[in-house]
Amino acid sequence: MDHSEREDAPRIVGHMDDTDREIFFQGQMPGSLELAYVGDSVWDLFVRTRLCRRGGRMKDLHRKAVAHVCARAQSDALARVEVMLTEGEADVVRRARNAHQHPTKNADPGDYHRATAFEALLGYLYLTGRRERLEAVMNACLAEDDPLNT
Repeated sequence: MDHSEREDAPRIVGHMDDTDREIFFQGQMPGSLELAYVGDSVWDLFVRTRLCRRGGRMKDLHRKAVAHVCARAQSDALARVEVMLTEGEADVVRRARNAHQHPTKNADPGDYHRATAFEALLGYLYLTGRRERLEAVMNACLAEDDPLNT
């Protein structure tokens, strides 16, 4: 049985409950940047999986993947899903957006902070076992005309 199907699987709530604490080291939620670290990989895998399903030349797949995982694209993705976030998810986003970090010289600082917040949200949903919610959020992140939206 998948973790998300268990009766004791974490629920979508506005705070970290006892079930969430059990799966984290010493019962503490990872920091915002740690959540973003995991969320970056989750989003990258989601995008690359969608691209592979469509097929194409490696050069084109790579270029399309980079276009979806850049700070600007992730900032736009967050904007598309912010209205559907629960209170707890919005808290994760807010904390990550305000986390002390140093944007790369080529990225707009606002986009960079919002991209980090987006990645932290995905990391949070992934690490707390909310796979269905994670899938719903990632699907909602895609623009209607996005070729990945299949």
